Amino acid sequence: MSNWKEYSILVVDDSAMQREFAVGLLREMGFEKIQQAADGVGAVHALELLAPDGVDFMLTDLDMPGVDGVELLREVAKHRWAQYLIVMSAREAGILDAVEGMASEDESIKLLCALPKPLSRNRLEQALSRAELGENGRQREGSDAWSASLDEIREAMEKGEFVPYYQPKVDIASGLLRSVEALARWKHPERGIVLPGKFIPVLENSDLMWPFTLQMIRMVLADLAGWQAKGMSIGVAVNLSAEALLDMALADKLEKMVKEARVPPPRLILEVTETMVMKNLSACIGNLARMRLKGFSLSMDDYGIGYSSMQQLSRCPFTELKIDRSFVDGAADHPNRRVILESSIQMGKRLGVTTIAEGVETEEDWRLLKELGCEIGQGYFVGKPMPADELIRWIKNRKAR
Repeated sequence: MSNWKEYSILVVDDSAMQREFAVGLLREMGFEKIQQAADGVGAVHALELLAPDGVDFMLTDLDMPGVDGVELLREVAKHRWAQYLIVMSAREAGILDAVEGMASEDESIKLLCALPKPLSRNRLEQALSRAELGENGRQREGSDAWSASLDEIREAMEKGEFVPYYQPKVDIASGLLRSVEALARWKHPERGIVLPGKFIPVLENSDLMWPFTLQMIRMVLADLAGWQAKGMSIGVAVNLSAEALLDMALADKLEKMVKEARVPPPRLILEVTETMVMKNLSACIGNLARMRLKGFSLSMDDYGIGYSSMQQLSRCPFTELKIDRSFVDGAADHPNRRVILESSIQMGKRLGVTTIAEGVETEEDWRLLKELGCEIGQGYFVGKPMPADELIRWIKNRKAR
């Protein structure tokens, strides 16, 4: 996002020097609607005066007298005074990790990131860029609360409004493109591009999830066939739902689809989450084995949050291990995350599978992954999700460089 002047932000810190430093970074980025508060009590007072509109962002310190940052987060989330929150602290990294963990368990707290002090402009801008905002700040409050109905989704599927966007996955040692991940987007006639958070949860609680997945795979295979005709060898990862993974005819259906599209099976990388597999290990493992026998690549997604053991992993015929973004982003500044990241990379190497880090947001993340020997990186530092035609331009521009 480049035009930050449209958005409002409240900076909360009991240190005047740290507060002014943060404000300076925000002004450099282009923010104009900046408010300040010297502590949690002052922040609550300022937000009460701004209600019901509030602010787009709040950037707050954690360690403050009176109302501390954790209390402030809960109060702001309860009243919806800010659309998105970022915390910062000079205290030990474990506290930042704990606050992120708290926010991940509470859907009302929209925490973008927990940043160590001193702030860096690069990390701050990366964190802010994760927000799903329109071009006019708080005008999107209504659309932020909007969630698609099942009937709207069914109609959109019939009209062909869902399309795959592709996010590059790049070899960390060489910088070469290795594959891409297909991510669903809804080209809504009135709302523009709608992200998965607005429709995937609805699909997951319906009988449309598997038909939706099949529709996406067909579109991906059509793109793969088109790229193949142009002499481009690109692998594409697609996400499978729990329902798909429990379908005993899954391997046969996919084999038929790639044959019809004339796409070699290894070009289609099938991603399933660690949690999904561990929850249904005995039921899933036969399907996973059959898909490998038919030549498909298999990727375990979100590794690190499903609590699987090496013994369990060794029973699954995966070719890739995707390390969850929560252990990648900011690992250079968070010792606990770095330990988990490093052990995950080593685990992948011992199992003989390709290690992929998702959520690579900064150059610091990239350098650390290279140092630790991770093979592939995916994230906004590498490339954003993009339509098929834009991906081709991205590839050509990268080759030119």
